[in-house]
Amino acid sequence: MTKLTFRLSPRVILVLVGLVVAAIAGAWWWHENSLYQKTENAYVNARIVQVSSLVMGPVVRVEVRDNEYVHKGDVLFVIDRRSFEAALAEAEGKLRLAEQGTRQDQSDVLAAQADVAQQTASLNNAESQLRRTTELVQRNFVSKQAEDDAQARVRTAQAGVEAAKARLAKAREALSKNGDTTPAVRVAQAEVDKAKLDLEHTAVRATEEGWITSFNLTPGTVVTPGNPLFAIVVAHSFWVDANFKETELTGVVPGRPATIVVDMYPDHTFHGAVQSLAGGTGAAFSLLPPQNANGNWVKIAQRIPVRVSVDDPDPHFPLRVGATATVSVSVAK
Repeated sequence: MTKLTFRLSPRVILVLVGLVVAAIAGAWWWHENSLYQKTENAYVNARIVQVSSLVMGPVVRVEVRDNEYVHKGDVLFVIDRRSFEAALAEAEGKLRLAEQGTRQDQSDVLAAQADVAQQTASLNNAESQLRRTTELVQRNFVSKQAEDDAQARVRTAQAGVEAAKARLAKAREALSKNGDTTPAVRVAQAEVDKAKLDLEHTAVRATEEGWITSFNLTPGTVVTPGNPLFAIVVAHSFWVDANFKETELTGVVPGRPATIVVDMYPDHTFHGAVQSLAGGTGAAFSLLPPQNANGNWVKIAQRIPVRVSVDDPDPHFPLRVGATATVSVSVAK
């Protein structure tokens, strides 16, 4: 019996090896894509605080420069204090005048109270005289006219008491029920507090810790309240906005772990998690949203912004707002 021997040429072996490698690579690619959703349409973002003045005035001193790192409470720039110091002195003077008026009002209350006591004593005396005169009339010791005169004096005393009580009530109305402080004093005190606050606001301080950006403020500039002057990129507030296609969102839900590779640090991997998914596509919230109800409609897969946290920021790899990144979200159950 003749034995048949099959020999494979080197070219065939190379083809077979290539097919095996391709099959393994395809299986690996399929496995990886079934475990992760990945997009390169992702950008670093952070909280940005706009810095503005709360009072109007010329800047006399600038304490920071562009791209400088500042801490919360650091003085950024100072506004001329002189007009605000004058306003505070004026408000304090008005407060002292109002307090003097309050002391006068307190004296009026004491005087009204004394008048009520005096009129009450006169009424008591008139009522006593009326009782004695009535007894004498009953005994025919005095005439009826004397009793009428006594009753008139009682009515006059009663009217005097009522008038004194009215003056007392009016004097008390000028005083507050809380600490005998008049409304005029409260208004003056509020003006003093506002003047102190305005004076304090002449030194503009950092409300957050982070990097100064878009800075071009110079001494001599007149700033106005509410007008943004520059911004602070808040430290430790970075996240990534990953724009996944709507067909790539299977398994992308809040809480799923994610890895982030920023293009400026290709050899470093950040870790995070999905925080939230936007309520609509990016195009839906654009200035000119697409109008799909027309005859030239072409179906295009839309992208949904997904917010991914950065849980392990590294000071050796500082992030920058707007930097591009690649995000992979684990969707394996």
